[in-house]
Amino acid sequence: MPKYLPQSLVSCVLFASFAQVSLAEVSKPAVQAHSTVSSQHALGLAKSGHCKEAVPLLKKSFSQTIDKDLKRNAGLAGLRCAMVGNQFDAAEDFLRLLRRDFPHDPDVLYVSVHTYSDLATRASQQLATSAPNSAQAHELNAESLEMQGKWDQAEKEYQGIVQQNPRLPGIHFRLGRLLLSQPNPSADAAERAKKEFESELQIDPSNAGAEYVLGELARQAQEWDNAIQHFSRATKIEAGFGDAFLGWGLALVAIKKFPEAVTPLEAAVKLEPMNPAAHYNLAIAYSRTGRKQDADKEFAIHRDMVQRNSAEGGGPRNSPEAPQ
Repeated sequence: MPKYLPQSLVSCVLFASFAQVSLAEVSKPAVQAHSTVSSQHALGLAKSGHCKEAVPLLKKSFSQTIDKDLKRNAGLAGLRCAMVGNQFDAAEDFLRLLRRDFPHDPDVLYVSVHTYSDLATRASQQLATSAPNSAQAHELNAESLEMQGKWDQAEKEYQGIVQQNPRLPGIHFRLGRLLLSQPNPSADAAERAKKEFESELQIDPSNAGAEYVLGELARQAQEWDNAIQHFSRATKIEAGFGDAFLGWGLALVAIKKFPEAVTPLEAAVKLEPMNPAAHYNLAIAYSRTGRKQDADKEFAIHRDMVQRNSAEGGGPRNSPEAPQ
């Protein structure tokens, strides 16, 4: 404080500062108490079924209260009220805030499952009502039939979409996937699926999934060069496609191109660190290229994973035998 201020003025300044601090300390509990009362009032409205009035108050309570239990209860009540009142934008807001502030809370996770399910059901009903003959409505119906295991009916739905919209992206891929997913596929299912995936790529060359499945079909048929081409294309389309990197590496290991296999297998391990097959085959590639220390490390990781999976009652994931 400047030395030239009169002593009386110094006292006034200090007194004013202390007064502001005291006022803040007094006001803080009062504000908190008011927020608590407001939150309890909003919760009471929600509990008694007055959801229309409760939703805006619960939003305000959630943002203002510092009591965690009260905030959580306000968010859950607001979410329920918003869904009951068909206020879907408000419901999504409540859900987003709850998942942000209480990401591991069991109640929040539970209501999240049901809310997303309800929102999806309502959206599908709106689609069926507003555009029942659209390709999207038929596709949704085909997906539902597929989930129920009604393969023939689902295939007819997909075929109908292709006839109506032969250049619609994604449908040939779904048809191919359906043919391979059936529990008792026909003898020509793989060949028919292959044609569907090839048709998909003619329509949408950026479909990494179609490239990957074509790679898998080629690998199973031991068409190694074809498999390598499809897997590598899939990784170029989608840089985070761990299974495609693994398939690429597996194909290279199978034809003993171990130095070339190292790079895709290292990418597979990085993207899927809990996949034993990635570690195992990377260990093989390291071993056959003279990197013994790195190979031993990967073999140890693979061995630990297999033992852990066995102890937990599960089998190892995609751990093929070492090539001879």
